[in-house]
Amino acid sequence: MIRILSKNCQFIVKFDLFLTKGDSLYLYQPTKGYAYNSDSIFLYDFISFFQPKGKLLDVGCGVGIISLLLTRDFNLETTIIDKQELMLKYAKHNYKVNQLKVESHLGDFIELLDNKKYDFVVSNPPFYDSNVKQSQNEHLNIARYSHHLPIELFIAKVKKVLKPRGRFIFCYDAKQVDRLLHTLVENNINPEVIRFVHSKIDRDSKLVMIAARMNSKSMMRVMPPLIVFDKNSNYTEEAKNAFKKAGTNSIKGDYDIGK
Repeated sequence: MIRILSKNCQFIVKFDLFLTKGDSLYLYQPTKGYAYNSDSIFLYDFISFFQPKGKLLDVGCGVGIISLLLTRDFNLETTIIDKQELMLKYAKHNYKVNQLKVESHLGDFIELLDNKKYDFVVSNPPFYDSNVKQSQNEHLNIARYSHHLPIELFIAKVKKVLKPRGRFIFCYDAKQVDRLLHTLVENNINPEVIRFVHSKIDRDSKLVMIAARMNSKSMMRVMPPLIVFDKNSNYTEEAKNAFKKAGTNSIKGDYDIGK
């Protein structure tokens, strides 16, 4: 079950709760530790540009935010994988309350033995440099730091699970874009579209979104940057439209694994 904590009380929401279908998406998240952020919303919006269909795999799904939104919007057969049991429980519950179907795997993606091939692999993977001071929270650490999913091993594994013309769409640390592009090309997953995200127009980019495709010969398109805030620190129209399109309702709650 989920225990929802409010300022003045606690109350229980049974696991078999179903909510009315509609455009809004309901997402349960832990009260402490990992929580999805705007990176996932912007990546969802970026992936939507490619009109995904067929079989989709969400690697390191967390609470399921990216693939949930895509499964709501497109005709997809969705699979999720996460190495954290707690996160996978949240993701499966989120699919259930939103009345969406999903197949799930608990474990390390690098060691996944599933023989299924996918039309789309999507991910907001851990990409913070492992040499910086790290969070002592286990769930945050796994969700944030790149040694939990090394990019070279990650991309090599993606190659094995993609269909011959499948797409790999993900976001990563913009400072490592050279390494990303080199590793993608080395694995014959050609980067077709790239977009940098800037908090403000005069700030360095900290996030890059890349759409790459197996066996593609296309030249790479560099899209105009996504600017999140204007000079007055208000969300830009494009950022606001991405949040509106996602239509998420976040509910903070602590999952009782033993129930």
